[in-house]
Amino acid sequence: MAWVEILHEVPNNIESGEWVLCFQECIYHYDDNTTEDGFRFIWRRPDGSLQAARGQARIPDSQSLYELIDAAIQNGWFTGRNM
Repeated sequence: MAWVEILHEVPNNIESGEWVLCFQECIYHYDDNTTEDGFRFIWRRPDGSLQAARGQARIPDSQSLYELIDAAIQNGWFTGRNM
């Protein structure tokens, strides 16, 4: 089991009352006291809560994928990291 600490998040559409696909930079904390850095795509429900689906988030199209990654780059997530 693991719990996820969200470091950064970018949404791909911000329309009130709609589901929003998000790209997150996270730290995964495991029961054995180890951690791993990583990224995930996840949906936010209209009420703002996360739709946890065992790591699966359907990305509707390539444009959404590229927009989210570009937004992360523009927000400086990858400064000093290999890309």
